[in-house]
Amino acid sequence: MSTTTMGAGYTPKWWVSGDWNGFFGLFTNVVLNVIVLTGLCLGVVKLPEDIVFGRILPALGIALPIGNLFYAYLAYKLAQRTGRTDVTALPYGPSVPHMFIVVFLIMLPVYLKTGDPILAWEAGLAWAFVIGLIVLLGAFVGPAVRKWTPRAAMLGTLAGISIAFISMRPAFQTWETPWLGFLTLAIILGCWTANVKLPLNSPAGLVAVVLGTMLAWIATASGVQSIMDPAAVGASLSQFSIHPPIPSGAFLTGLSDIGPLLVTAVPLGIYNFTEGMNNVESASAAGDDYDLRKVLVADGLGAMVGAALGSPFPPAVYIGHPGWKAVGGRIGYSLATGIVIALVCFLGLTALLLAVVPLVVIVPILLYIGLVIGAQSFQAVPAAHAPAVVLAILPNIAAWAQNQIDGALNAAGTTAAAVGMDKLAGAGVIYHGMELLGGGAVLAGMVLGAIAAFIIDRKFIHAACYSLAGAVLAFFGFINGTALGFGNSTPVAIGYLMMALVCLAFHYMPKGEEIPLE
Repeated sequence: MSTTTMGAGYTPKWWVSGDWNGFFGLFTNVVLNVIVLTGLCLGVVKLPEDIVFGRILPALGIALPIGNLFYAYLAYKLAQRTGRTDVTALPYGPSVPHMFIVVFLIMLPVYLKTGDPILAWEAGLAWAFVIGLIVLLGAFVGPAVRKWTPRAAMLGTLAGISIAFISMRPAFQTWETPWLGFLTLAIILGCWTANVKLPLNSPAGLVAVVLGTMLAWIATASGVQSIMDPAAVGASLSQFSIHPPIPSGAFLTGLSDIGPLLVTAVPLGIYNFTEGMNNVESASAAGDDYDLRKVLVADGLGAMVGAALGSPFPPAVYIGHPGWKAVGGRIGYSLATGIVIALVCFLGLTALLLAVVPLVVIVPILLYIGLVIGAQSFQAVPAAHAPAVVLAILPNIAAWAQNQIDGALNAAGTTAAAVGMDKLAGAGVIYHGMELLGGGAVLAGMVLGAIAAFIIDRKFIHAACYSLAGAVLAFFGFINGTALGFGNSTPVAIGYLMMALVCLAFHYMPKGEEIPLE
């Protein structure tokens, strides 16, 4: 897409035609995650409906627009300052990994231990507040980390997230009902990658969702395949009313037992600001260079405000800026998403959307985002850095695979420890190695990618420094470990030290001498 640069005094447009594509894409992405977290609260933690629809969703209705509106403002100022017409705002929504972590690692254990879902909710609020605080602190160190980290490392680990945690599940869901999922996927690919224009310049995201929804209801009504549940539509209307956000100090109750929360809050807070930093780098690679500190401050404040109002789900800068930029999204798509999501949350419309729109026509949009981010990680770095990108991807693949194995074992009523590492290895599952590689995956991928990129560039001192950093992080369990703790992953830490020594040896070899491959 061509870039037009206007002269001095340029006033950016808040809305352009491409924002329709960006809006329907980002909105369906965010609302899908809101639907999922609603189901987790009701079905897993057994929270009362008045807490879910009266406290959690209204709190999200405030926390999410904070980011969407602020990032739209940043995009407006960037376009005004540069005179460019193609500036795209950063996307924003509830952090997907944190949705599952806060439910299954924080709230569910408290609920199972006490039988009190309200105590579980309060623990989740305290956890989310701590996450926001850590991200806020990260705003002051993030710019320095970004400056000294190769782009291949940051985009590579981001690609790992997008491929493993953004694309894989939607791909599986699409293939479960392929006749309907492929329809949406084909429309999205044709319009958003090949730039095919639909009649009347209709937004592809809206057309895909509306057409898919109509066909799903027709198939259900005709008895061809039971995809939708008409009774669920009527039941969902019971939640339609105004639910204003209600401030409270419930998160302070959860902070009274902060110790266990820090075990996951500290590394995941680091994850959040690392992912935010990588997403800002991704936007920069696509042409939009934002102030990282301002972005992270908004992220941290969004999580803290949400927790204070009743939401245990921290929001974050989303993966996908290059994707929305490619389909024509500029400033308005982010602004509109924040406003409409707020209305959905305040009016209790989440249940209605879940009942009316089939999931299979929405998930191909998430698959598209994964494709774009994965492709960008190779396209926006030097070709020689491709191996570094692949290495940075691997920890997230390992973390995803471990989650799949753990889920299957839990469904069978057992665990990896109960089955035994030897038996798993005998079946071809190198579980312990997978567990260590995937520990702190985002940060681990960035460290490994940086080491590889610096070695490729023959900057061996830089590679040694990152190796030493990896050793420290692994020793305390921030990366390549199973939990935070002193000496948690000592063998991995020693491995990083060995890597540092090799890099130093390379540095002090005679200039021009290379180690031959054998």
